Amino acid sequence: MGMSASDPQTPPEPVLIHGLRDIADRYDVILSDVWGVIHNGRESFPHAYEALARFGVEVGPVVLISNAPRPSSDVVPQLHELGVPDRAWSAFVSSGDATRALLSVRAPQSAWTIGPDRDAILYEGLGLSFAGPEAADFISCTGPFDDENETPEDYRARFEQALKRGLDMICANPDKVVQRGGKLIYCGGALADLYAEMGGTVLMAGKPHAPIYDLSLAEASRILGSPVDPSRVLCVGDGAPTDVRGANLQGLDCLFIAAGIHAADTVDGSGQMDAGRTAQLLASSGVSATYAMMDLVW
Repeated sequence: MGMSASDPQTPPEPVLIHGLRDIADRYDVILSDVWGVIHNGRESFPHAYEALARFGVEVGPVVLISNAPRPSSDVVPQLHELGVPDRAWSAFVSSGDATRALLSVRAPQSAWTIGPDRDAILYEGLGLSFAGPEAADFISCTGPFDDENETPEDYRARFEQALKRGLDMICANPDKVVQRGGKLIYCGGALADLYAEMGGTVLMAGKPHAPIYDLSLAEASRILGSPVDPSRVLCVGDGAPTDVRGANLQGLDCLFIAAGIHAADTVDGSGQMDAGRTAQLLASSGVSATYAMMDLVW
């Protein structure tokens, strides 16, 4: 049910749209999530990236805003491998870009780095040193070491050791889970949640936190050659706690894509978006999307 005078805490239900074309003239800039909107880690969605490309040609800049824990320049090759063309975006800002600013002020301290080898590029050129939890000055987490098999609970004992030393954590990827093909895998945010639940201090720069939005809007302003009007910025994403909450916190409109990480709660047995279940998912997450649709299409 939508918001009523007797229930002011219930977020309004999103307006269901058929395609981006229905609302494109209301906006000058799109800030679009990547994983879950444009691809699922195994295959890309041509209807989605072509919709963004069309907006870029006919309307204005498309800034990809991703919680990938690596610099955006290192994420672009993955998009190319999945067949996503450069015309689908005007600029790309990652959580890794925003996190490097947090990390750079820690140099030359030592970090206990948690994450797969592919994320090592996050630390290049920052002047940090590295150590284990018994000697490090702080923790930097990009995700599990082995995201195909590990769970946050695998880190509890090591986190207890870090907590005894009073280490805080910088988490480069606030996402808790992401879809890889048909499988949900744990991300840095799930480890950060556990550390915080255990009493640790966690710092983040990616969605839903402000630093990544500040960088993204600065990129859009650079491309436009003038300041961005926040009322004419549309965020697109599939994550209620990251994409939608981030848009809400920044006061930006949001288009929620149902067929992403929340598909089990928003898509019915026939493969169609269930409007009622979608509204319930958003409300139970304490967030509000301006619009909703199954997949991103023009």
